[in-house]
Formats: sequence, C-alpha cells, structure tokens
Amino acid sequence: MAIDNWNASFQAWQRARDVVGGGVASGARLTSKPHPIFMKGGSGSRLVDIEDNSYVDYVLGWGPVIAGHAHPHIVEAVQRQVGLGATYGSGHAYEYLAAEKLLALIPGTEKLLWTSTGSEATQIALRLARAATGRHKVIKFVGNYHGWSDQFLVGYRPDAEGRLDGLGTPGQTPSVLDDVVLVPWGDLDALEQALGGAGSDIAAVFMDAVMSNSGVFTPPDGYFDGVRRLCDEAGAVFVLDEVLTGFRVALGGAAVRFSVDADLIVLAKAIGSGYPVAAVAGRAHLIDQVTRGVMHAGTYNGNPLVLAAVDATLDVLAKPGVYERMDRLSATLAAGVRDAFGAVDIPVTVNQVGALMHCLPGVSGGSRFPDYLASDYGIYDGVAVELLRRGIFVPVGGRLYLSTEHSEADIDETVAAYREALQVVASARA
Repeated sequence: MAIDNWNASFQAWQRARDVVGGGVASGARLTSKPHPIFMKGGSGSRLVDIEDNSYVDYVLGWGPVIAGHAHPHIVEAVQRQVGLGATYGSGHAYEYLAAEKLLALIPGTEKLLWTSTGSEATQIALRLARAATGRHKVIKFVGNYHGWSDQFLVGYRPDAEGRLDGLGTPGQTPSVLDDVVLVPWGDLDALEQALGGAGSDIAAVFMDAVMSNSGVFTPPDGYFDGVRRLCDEAGAVFVLDEVLTGFRVALGGAAVRFSVDADLIVLAKAIGSGYPVAAVAGRAHLIDQVTRGVMHAGTYNGNPLVLAAVDATLDVLAKPGVYERMDRLSATLAAGVRDAFGAVDIPVTVNQVGALMHCLPGVSGGSRFPDYLASDYGIYDGVAVELLRRGIFVPVGGRLYLSTEHSEADIDETVAAYREALQVVASARA
C-alpha cells in the first residue's frame, strides 16, 4: 500500500527549524520532496523512517554508504575502536594500516594525507599544487563540483542571471574569480589554450573523473591522456577529484577504471562507507611538502574511529566479484528506468558508470553539461515523490547510488515502482 503522508517527518522538520538553520544539517536536503524525511535507522540496502516506513535506499547518505547501512564487518571494527577512544591527538596504527591498503589499490599513488571531508581535501590539494608550482590560478571545468569552498564554487551552476562564470553563493569572496579559469568539459583545445603551454600561470587543473553531480558524463576517449600531456607541458599539477567516483565505480576508483595518471587524487565518501573521512593521495614529492612548511592540519584528521571504518570498508570492497555484481545490478536498473520512461513517451537519458547513475528527464542522448541543464527536473520531482510513496528513496536531481547490499529483488521492486510512478506523473501532465 502506498504511503499517504509523512506527517511525523514534517513535524520533526518543523521542530528542527526552530534550532537548526533550515531544519537540515546540509543545505542540499532542503530541496527534498515533498519535504525532508527523518530516518531512524537502516540495514543493508534499506532505511526506516520515524513512522516505520521502509525504503529501498538509493540516496545512501548522498553517495558514501557503498557497503550498505550498518554493514556487520564495518560495525564490528568501529565498535572495537569505540571502546579504545574516539581520537587521541597522536599517532595510531590505523593511520598507516588504512593508508597502505588504500594506496596499494590505486596505481601511481605513493603517499596520502588524511582529512575529514571532500571540500577540505580539494583545498588541501590546491594548496599542495600552489606550493609546488609557485603559481596561484586553477583551471576547473564547467559543471564539475569540487566542494562548497570559495575557491571552487565557480562554474558549477548558473547564477540568478543564468551565467556560469559568476560567484556560486552570496557571501563568496569576489576575488576568487581572478584565480579560477573555466574550461568546457571534454574540450582539449580549450584546455590547451587556457594552459598556455610552458610558462603558464596555472598551478593546477582540477577535474571530476566523471561529471558525477551533473549527468554522470564521461569525457571523450583519450581525454585523460590529453590532460596529462598538457599539464606536463605547462608544468601544472593534474588533480583528479574522486570524491564521488573513488571506490564507487571500481576497486581503486576511476583512476583504475579509466587508467588515469594524475598527480593528486582526492578521495572521500565511499572510502569510509558513510564515516566522515577524506584523503589526498598522490606523488610523494607533492605530499611531502607538508614536511617542508606547507600547512596541513585538522583536529579530526585520521581519527581512529573513521580509519577503522576505512580499513574495514576496503576489506568488504576487495572481495571477489563485488564490483562486477554492482555493475550488473546498476546496468539492469538503468535499463529498467529507461524502459519505464519509454512506456509513457517521456524522453530520458540514463547514464550509468559502475554503482553511480543519473537520470536526465526530458532529454534524449544527453552527453554534455548543456544537456544536464536542459533536463526537466520538474518531472523528476514528481517521480521522486511517487517513488517515495512506494518505498523507494532517491535523491533529488536524478542521481542514484547503489551499494554492495542491493539485491536483484530490490532492483525489480524499484523498476516496478518507477513504472507506476511515471504512469501517475504522465497522467497528471496529460
């Protein structure tokens, strides 16, 4: 039976609004439809809300929960560490044990730095690049997301005037526009022009391994190699942002799946399966600048609780067949969603790379950032609510994430719910 309302969640949200800005801990959740839903727990591929409604979960904490909720091996590792203390302000074995395990899975990485969030990690990578090159400007690609910091929240979404080259939020320092050079995604000629060859004033080129937040687009064949060559010619640091793709699209991330030779790789989210951890991994000579005066700090960096989770998460993900299974289930879901849209004659693009998907309603054959901007998310908002009524929890904006714990039965249930949801939405639009 479909869920009629979420009154308890609405009341909880109203109470939260009295003491928490917007009533949510992260601003993106304010866009949830019909309103933020309050959960009380989860297991495997499912979440349960405060009214005991159960959902197949494709939000997965907005991406991190790669091993599903409360995975027994990860819970055991964290519980074992809880009894020994949360953080020490001193060294502990997990700092190197988890690092050794992580680096061994990503060819070309030699050392890493621990931190707590993806936004922090991208700022660390930028500082390392600037210190190594003595330059200050950074190239980023339109539609790529590298966190909410002043330095990077440029060129991600159009501003109120529809411009993509302005500031991303009120309160952002205008001077950041002097340091950011925006380049179209997938255009090597534009990148070459922006770099300007040898003697460039560009410290680093930052790029998403996959345009994860804006359509799950992959670049053209040979693009990663082209970026590598151009960075070498210009003396710029090549930084690959794998906050979303790292260990979600392959064991070792997109760097392994697409054979990317980057100088620095930014990791977060899935490496800890929901625990707050991030890292910058890469060439030793860049990382070791922290021993020569480059500032890297953070009270919670590499605390034993989260690194116990990282160590255990990597155990789960390294089991044979894990990624092949997630790939297969994700491809089955993507095909089912395409068919469901086709059954009601609504154009759609569904892109899928590993356990990462993006649905672009209203657009056929979407492959570029302008296609993402042209998508009709008014349609998807309605679909998302109808899915929620049927026990399927999806993020706003068309993305879906899968975990190691999703099953064939989950996929079948989800595709059936999409078919019903789209019938309702199509009938309302008729």
